[in-house]
Amino acid sequence: MSAELRDRFFALSTGGAPADEVARYLAEVDAVDTEPAATLDGLGISWHPTVRFKAVRFVDAERIDADVRELFARPSQEAPYLAAVFVDPRELSFRTFENIVPLDRLLADTPLDLDLTRRAELAEGAYSFSLRLPAAARGHLERLDALNLYVPPLNSGSRGGERFIFHSAQLAEALTKAVAKALPQPLRDGFSHVNPVFRCNRFEPGDANFHRHRDTPYYDAERHHVSRYTLLLYLTGGSATPALDLTGGVALAEIEPFTCVIFDQRYEHEGAPYDDGRKVFLRTELIFTFTESEVTHDPEIGALFGKACYWTGESVFAPELARHADAYYNQVAAAHWSALTPGADREPFVHKQFRGVHFVANGYDFWFAKSDKLSLAECAAITLLDYFNCKLGDTSFRALCQSEVIEADEADAAAWIPGFLQDKRGDSAVPPIDKSLLFPEPEEANNECCPFHSWAAFDATRSEDVIELYTQAQTFAKAHILPAPIVMLGEDVLLDPDKFVIRGNSIHVLGKESLTPVNFAACWNAGGLPGNYIDIAATVDTAHFLVPPIFFTESDDCYHLRFDFFRNSWMVKHQQVTIPVPMVQDGVCDDGDPYPWRYAVDEVSLFTDNASDRGKADLWWVDNPAVEDEMRDVFD
Repeated sequence: MSAELRDRFFALSTGGAPADEVARYLAEVDAVDTEPAATLDGLGISWHPTVRFKAVRFVDAERIDADVRELFARPSQEAPYLAAVFVDPRELSFRTFENIVPLDRLLADTPLDLDLTRRAELAEGAYSFSLRLPAAARGHLERLDALNLYVPPLNSGSRGGERFIFHSAQLAEALTKAVAKALPQPLRDGFSHVNPVFRCNRFEPGDANFHRHRDTPYYDAERHHVSRYTLLLYLTGGSATPALDLTGGVALAEIEPFTCVIFDQRYEHEGAPYDDGRKVFLRTELIFTFTESEVTHDPEIGALFGKACYWTGESVFAPELARHADAYYNQVAAAHWSALTPGADREPFVHKQFRGVHFVANGYDFWFAKSDKLSLAECAAITLLDYFNCKLGDTSFRALCQSEVIEADEADAAAWIPGFLQDKRGDSAVPPIDKSLLFPEPEEANNECCPFHSWAAFDATRSEDVIELYTQAQTFAKAHILPAPIVMLGEDVLLDPDKFVIRGNSIHVLGKESLTPVNFAACWNAGGLPGNYIDIAATVDTAHFLVPPIFFTESDDCYHLRFDFFRNSWMVKHQQVTIPVPMVQDGVCDDGDPYPWRYAVDEVSLFTDNASDRGKADLWWVDNPAVEDEMRDVFD
């Protein structure tokens, strides 16, 4: 049945099926609930749709666990290396909102000698060109539409048509060379490159317009990069009234195939489907280098951008929030080029309850009722779990919350929220933990040799060789667990108060640099070597956060936390890593892995490490050089 659900999904996605057939299929999907087949980018993935795993994504099949890889469909004949996976939308976070499909392989052997010719100035800061390119390259770009990689965007309510997002360094590099030659000289100053992330948009006649909006600029504070111009490349031609409307600039009614339009991102614009055929175009932006003197920072813009992103995630649970997110994005995009204009008087808030703790949030502000059982560290921990939608066990934080949307005057928030929360105080949901309890001291060694020579008297907990290995394993696990401000034992959330440092009116969250997400699972097997006796006492999820300080104020009744994780436009790092805690078993079993704890560490490296590059390690109990290097650093 699972295979049938998978195959019928792609058969029905081509369109044309009767509505009653689609309805029956959706009902069958809603009746199926299974566990994920694997984990990718922190998301559980299924190879067929279920009641939970409904959002389809396309990923490089080599990134899926080899044991289950063949279960996943390869729906694109043009790009057979892409596998279709289904994810739970409730698990999405800032890192995973968008599915960026890797398409560099598609163009790897194709000459991309591009020229932008016939430059025409449409308006101030807006130009059109004709793209000249080899026939093979033209054919590959024309077939992008036929890849059938379109997925509904999170803002589908405010835009017509379909789209998918892809990454192609080759196409961006070729366009960078062409743009650098074709731009008027004043626009070349500071030009760095074309963004390698492209959006492929498709509209059919009769689709809704992509409503009037401004494109949100790309911004990288560390590299001093900012986008200033949008690039549209029309793969098909047609006419509409108009097909592209730049407010205050020009309206294009006729567009030829492979027309390229470049315009200043200050322009508000709207796109309409062609009247006479399918409209397919690519969108990206031109990236420029800026100096510090060219940029100023407005905290209110950062706050609004944070709210927009937060409501994008919350719209999975409350679709009515999508319109607020869209309005905020537009307001922020305009504010990057001019002063921030006032928004609506009434704004959304969400009231959440997590295991008895009530709080109100809007993506920038988080309010908690004060009580003897709720500390500032707990407030900060819950804020982080909510903001990044961390997984507790197998469930995302937001899915564990009871939520309701409230619309109110933002200016009056300080007046109504404390009273609203006053009667909703609950017990602590994030108690402190003494991490040393995860690492009990080993027993004293005896003089027994090994289970072969001392079978009746052998005690693994007192074996000198086992104790030595156990101590090394503990050292490794401690190096990752002790610095973590938050740990999760299944769905139990615990915090380390020492990692939440309160200075003045700010909360500093301490932790090491984020690590690549890993998941460990292991069993142990028969054998007489020390590694056979080091098993997993607990599987601990650790959340490491690299975030700016969280500012707070407090009244008699309420804590009010404020923070801008994006700092206007750039995003902070957050990863979640799972660490196996070692324990000594007094005995061996007859199946599973012979070295359970070691295999748990080695199965998925804490670092990006190509399995084909792994060699024989000097440490006899570690097979992965990347892990070996880390352990050596720990031991040294």
